[in-house]
Amino acid sequence: MCRKRAIFKPMTDEERQSLKQRCGGSWKLVLRFLLAGEACCRREKSQAIAGPGHSIAITSTGVAYSFGSNSSGQLGHGTTEEEWRPRQIRFLQGIRIIQGAAGAGRTMLISDAGRVYAFGKDSFGEAEYGVQGTKLVTTPQPVESLKDIFVVQAAIGNFFTAVLSREGRVYTFSWGKGSKLGHQTDPNDVEPQPLLGALENIPVVQIAAGYCYLLCLACQPSGMSVYSVGCGLGGKLGHGSRTDEKYPRLIEQFQLLNLQPMVVAAGAWHAAVVGRDGRVCTWGWGRYGCLGHGNEECESVPKVVEALCKVKAVHVATGDYTTFVVSDDGDVYSFGCGESASLGHNTGAEGQGNRHANVLSPELVMSLKQVNERVVQISLTNSIYWNAHTFALTKSGKLYAFGAGDKGQLGVELVNNQTERVNPERVDIDLN
Repeated sequence: MCRKRAIFKPMTDEERQSLKQRCGGSWKLVLRFLLAGEACCRREKSQAIAGPGHSIAITSTGVAYSFGSNSSGQLGHGTTEEEWRPRQIRFLQGIRIIQGAAGAGRTMLISDAGRVYAFGKDSFGEAEYGVQGTKLVTTPQPVESLKDIFVVQAAIGNFFTAVLSREGRVYTFSWGKGSKLGHQTDPNDVEPQPLLGALENIPVVQIAAGYCYLLCLACQPSGMSVYSVGCGLGGKLGHGSRTDEKYPRLIEQFQLLNLQPMVVAAGAWHAAVVGRDGRVCTWGWGRYGCLGHGNEECESVPKVVEALCKVKAVHVATGDYTTFVVSDDGDVYSFGCGESASLGHNTGAEGQGNRHANVLSPELVMSLKQVNERVVQISLTNSIYWNAHTFALTKSGKLYAFGAGDKGQLGVELVNNQTERVNPERVDIDLN
């Protein structure tokens, strides 16, 4: 059964035995590790990425498209001109892309051979609002410093970048030293550094990066767990305090809640997890109601979103003070900051009314319900400097977009000086 999994197939016997030992000594544990990674990262499946001002779409066959803002060449087309419609990245023809990440002015794409291609700002750790990198890269280039690491996932945080290897090891760029943590110390830091501490001998299946902090979903013989490291402001590390953590630390609250984490999401200042039983937990900065607990209080340990107790969740996405939850029947709920209409709640006739209102508790996104398609993935902008937009991907491969579209990041044309779309609009691309 392990041999049927995509990232296991190309491994040598020696690599397979090494992975077996790392996972706990049995092929059953290896299979659980492989399946957990596929489930939470949509590896080898179609996906959409709503980056800060630009967007990436990847088909189920591994063809990558990009559109939106392109001032740093982050679309990978060899130009710095905006694109208002999805455009295939021709420079990657013949290379199957399985995963991607979009940061401010830069993009990283990962192939089925474990190679990482980067373009846009030539930096792994630059601040979003900072000056341009030393140079701009306008076409996808392999990251040479990662050529000896088989990468399966990348995550771009503010000031730093992280990648995950197929063996479940985490590496960071520009993570900083000592008390700097996730804050950039050297923007020219191009060598991946292994994440030291508790996770050195524990396989990780998913990483999620927020504002100067990193979450890691780990797979141990005893079950799934979440570790956090970095800046603790707002309680977003989940340990009951607001102190920073230099090394990955286990979030113990999930054991107290008897919850097996299956998917983790890191917003700019808050985080969320979906459990095996379908419960959703949120924690961190509660501004605008992004935690879904009916208030704007901070929570320094994961807390179950009681308003979703009758919903079995399968997917969660977080942005800048916004959260989306997808249920097992394809319904979508959102809460948090209503700015730029990215929550999808269209109250009032013809899109009028207070569609920019903040939402303190989970509300069903009726505009997506009316699409009559089963939603399988939500992606939303995770940036404090850009107006947010949102993608909803359906089981049949249709992509719907709403929120800010002033740079073409929605992939749909805006008319009459519009800067946003309130209702989900079909993007002209088939991801299946």
